[in-house]
Amino acid sequence: MSGVVLPPSSGPVGPGGSAGGDPVPGLPSALVPDATAADERGTSLWRGAWRRLRRDPAAIVGAVVVLAFVLVALLAPVIAPYAPAGAQWANQVTPSSVPGPSDEHLLGLDSFGSDLFTQLVYGARQSLVIGVVSTAIGLSFGAALGLLAGAFGGWVDTLVMRVVDIMLSIPSLLLAVSIAALVGPSPTALMIAIGAAQVPIFARLLRGSLLSQRRADYVLAASSLGLRHRTVVMSHMLPNSLSPVIVQATLVLATAIIEVAALSYLGLGDPNPTVAEWGRMLVRAQDRLSTDPHLALLPGACIAVTALGFTLLGEALRESLDPTFRR
Repeated sequence: MSGVVLPPSSGPVGPGGSAGGDPVPGLPSALVPDATAADERGTSLWRGAWRRLRRDPAAIVGAVVVLAFVLVALLAPVIAPYAPAGAQWANQVTPSSVPGPSDEHLLGLDSFGSDLFTQLVYGARQSLVIGVVSTAIGLSFGAALGLLAGAFGGWVDTLVMRVVDIMLSIPSLLLAVSIAALVGPSPTALMIAIGAAQVPIFARLLRGSLLSQRRADYVLAASSLGLRHRTVVMSHMLPNSLSPVIVQATLVLATAIIEVAALSYLGLGDPNPTVAEWGRMLVRAQDRLSTDPHLALLPGACIAVTALGFTLLGEALRESLDPTFRR
């Protein structure tokens, strides 16, 4: 019998399995591995997320807005031309109108005779401080409750989640208003009120993330090696469950800034009239909406743009870190 004669090879066998790297005959090109294609296997979670964020226009816009907001808040004494409590131009304000933009005042004066641009700049600092601290309070207590429920399960999980369900049954803004009214109008009351309203959000999120990790292969492997349950939870399960919590913290921070303005608008914020705050600026502008609408439009635009920036960045982080949301 004569053997089968193979045709001479025209070059080295490529990754596709044929000479010169040509696709394998008879196989769809989609099934042929491509060594030059972008392959994220072996890339860490955060490095892969960073690569996707750099190509996401919404993430870039959100990051620019958030960075600008933070820089304005931190550099307020440098950016603002006057002190926030300065109302030495009150004699220029009349019941019918206020002075508009000029060389001395970039955006004009407010209804109390203070520089409007200065009030907006220092209002960013007030919103940032209260928003970040309140989110940190909600994250800390919520993560602690979620860790207890997700790590121990059983009656501990049942008890903790019933408490969380009771908190969830009350609307977050109503809960914040109730706490602020009990504690009294002050920045501390705002932080506690907004932070308490955020506790059930983080508790349920971290609990669900931990429960999804309990049957993971690496958890079973660590338990089979004889590691204590506390070590498995704190060293393995918790670090792998924090990604959605961090993303949620970014989204909640946008809500916190809106709630700070809302509570200040209701008169539950800082009672000191010399403290600049966007919500209080909206209250002061109520009587002048027909004659000077910019007094309300400017702080309202600051609140909306800042919240939009944090929302865009948070949604982009969610899509980058969570495969189920990834486009």
